[in-house]
Amino acid sequence: MIRAHQISYKHKEFHILDAVDVHLEYGEFLAIVGPNGAGKSSLLSVLANEIKSKQPVFFKDKPIAGWTVQELARHKAKFSQHNSNDIPLEVKDVVMMGRYPYFDAQPKQEDHEAMNDMMYETDVFHLKDREYNTLSGGEKQRVHLSRVMAQLQNGIAHKLLFLDEPLNNLDVKHQYKALETIKKFTQKANSAVVVLHDLNLAAQYADKILLMKSGKVAAYGTPEEVFTSENISNAYNFPCTICGHPVTNNPMIIFG
Repeated sequence: MIRAHQISYKHKEFHILDAVDVHLEYGEFLAIVGPNGAGKSSLLSVLANEIKSKQPVFFKDKPIAGWTVQELARHKAKFSQHNSNDIPLEVKDVVMMGRYPYFDAQPKQEDHEAMNDMMYETDVFHLKDREYNTLSGGEKQRVHLSRVMAQLQNGIAHKLLFLDEPLNNLDVKHQYKALETIKKFTQKANSAVVVLHDLNLAAQYADKILLMKSGKVAAYGTPEEVFTSENISNAYNFPCTICGHPVTNNPMIIFG
């Protein structure tokens, strides 16, 4: 799905990414984790073709820079960490933005169906007639998740979703619901690359973990391979203990 080798990126004199390799398979949920300033969001932007790097990123065995904007919009979508807090539209109109690649003037029936399905999925359908600007931070977050999910509602196989800290401002229930939605997406042979801060949620939902520190890959592999006390303590410069989750048996990280 995604192949990137020795990705490096610097802004002015600051090295943000240093020789990062990424390999994402079909149907895989990849979580990018690491401390603040590790380069997680920058890496996501390079993979999504928003930041240019000297080394090519391959998407479906084709350089992602070689895709047209219209074509790429039907195959991949990106949830950004920073969305505007001031959008003078109703919720349903914000979600319909995700369907812009599919119509010129007026949305079609399938666009309305995709919009409604994703509003139900993300628990914002009851807000559809509300002004976006009147929503709480968590509600706005779910609206944008609905928007990017609606963008990829089509018959194309092997789609790709990028999400940069999608759990910000969400309460516990909606954190889990958001990750369940992403997981269901990947279980249909689609793939997702998700920047997360909660290591225990990453361990529970991700197939692979990319742990970053100072722009480099500190560890890569399954949650069991990456989430060791040595790896985590070295990356975050903070002590931790690893034990098995009492229900799922995934690694559970206890800091301090």
